[in-house]
Amino acid sequence: MGQFNADQLADRLEATAKARQATLARFRARPAADDPAVLARQAERQALVEARDQRSSEREAVRLAVEAEREAEALAARERAAAELVRQAAEKAERQVALAAEQKAARDARFAARKAKARR
Repeated sequence: MGQFNADQLADRLEATAKARQATLARFRARPAADDPAVLARQAERQALVEARDQRSSEREAVRLAVEAEREAEALAARERAAAELVRQAAEKAERQVALAAEQKAARDARFAARKAKARR
């Protein structure tokens, strides 16, 4: 069995301590919240967010306008279809009235012919 190597343990502990110190030093070296560079980055991010929101609202407005236009076109199409149905129904009614008048005239002519034949 090998001996316990204390040097390796000490090296590992020292490396861990150095890593902790380096992390702490990086954390402490961070600029404060009121640092001009930090404020500039925040302002830039805020400007990007506002621009993104603006583009999003513009796209939404365009989408709503297109949707309203489509709705208006659909309504107009339904109104045209309803008007066409009304026109067709009126034409059909006129044809039926004309047909009924023709049939009545033909019937009256036949009746008059029978009466005339009976009188002779």
